[in-house]
Amino acid sequence: MFKKIIFTAGLAACCLAGFAQGTVSLERLAKVKANMNKFENASSACRVLIKDAEKLMSEDLVPVTEKTIIAASGDKHDYVSMGPYWWPDPSKPGGLPYIRKDGQRNPELNDLDKNKLDKMAKSVIKLGYAYFFSGDEKYAEKAVEYLNVWFLDKKTKMNPNMEYGQMVPGYNDGKGRAEGVLDTYIFVEMTDCITLLSKSKAMKPKDLEGMKTWFSQYLDWMLNSDIGKDECNASNNHGMAFDMQATAYALFTGRQDVADKFIKEFPEKRLFKQIEPDGSQPLELARTIAFHYTLFNLGHMLDMASLAQSTGVDLFSAASSDGRSITKAIEFIKPYLGKPQSAFPYQQIKEWDLNQERCCWMLRRATFFQPNREYDDLFDEYCRTKNIDMNWLLLAK
Repeated sequence: MFKKIIFTAGLAACCLAGFAQGTVSLERLAKVKANMNKFENASSACRVLIKDAEKLMSEDLVPVTEKTIIAASGDKHDYVSMGPYWWPDPSKPGGLPYIRKDGQRNPELNDLDKNKLDKMAKSVIKLGYAYFFSGDEKYAEKAVEYLNVWFLDKKTKMNPNMEYGQMVPGYNDGKGRAEGVLDTYIFVEMTDCITLLSKSKAMKPKDLEGMKTWFSQYLDWMLNSDIGKDECNASNNHGMAFDMQATAYALFTGRQDVADKFIKEFPEKRLFKQIEPDGSQPLELARTIAFHYTLFNLGHMLDMASLAQSTGVDLFSAASSDGRSITKAIEFIKPYLGKPQSAFPYQQIKEWDLNQERCCWMLRRATFFQPNREYDDLFDEYCRTKNIDMNWLLLAK
């Protein structure tokens, strides 16, 4: 039975819905589906979703095992990616070791597994939603085919770890870093769509059980490996995202005790340490794309609040004695909506307009926890998102 299932729509860097990390319950999705004629933008977004799903029907998935650059382990089943902001050092032979340029993505990333993982997950998400909104089994069949290739088939499946995620050439003999765990954040939304797909004829009980086994193994790796522990100990958005992933995978695999622990510890461990009393997030504001990372981390907070809400816990209203809270973090960033980049007293070296749209959707998401007329008015005034974007469907109001 579906009681209350959370859908996490879109990581800012690699999302299906382009502007917000949105979370909606099954009840809300069902309401939108049943009353689609009342939501003009949602209807448009749904038509585009179906068109995109149709395109996927004739596409084959490139598995993690099909690559020319293999992890240092020599095992082609091991996922390997590179830190996005690392570049060859022009002053060193062969450019090694690489040097960091915060906020500037190295195109060498395209030669590794990150894009393949993102494409697979986005495809499953699109197909899962297309199945939900259309009821057409063919989309579920295609999604299950992709899941089988990436997670279940012994010849092509990915090993359930990030031992070589976000490695940096010239360091640690090609071993991955804690930051690599963030590469799988898109799996949160994907696992929600797997739950949707589990109601289809295409997904057999053995398929669902196989997926839960894979994610339980991955969760064990997150909790027990040195790399996973390092990411758990991160004090910025990475630590926040770790908790969100661990909680989501625990709920997906039926490990309620693990989920309960992360939810219970979240306010003191994450929120109150990363948000100042004025609502600022110093570790994110220190970045060269500070507006982006502030919203990025705020999205993790809202995602976690949504998962907690599904278990009967209100994290959105959690506040410290000196006023640190998700609401205060929203209030800190809100004054910069609709303003030129020059009004922002921190660095944002690119994508100001894109992040303005993300800010709009962050306000929209907040209103699903607590009604807020001011946020609704600001959204209506400043949101310029085209009606082909999935946020209009998943966050219809």
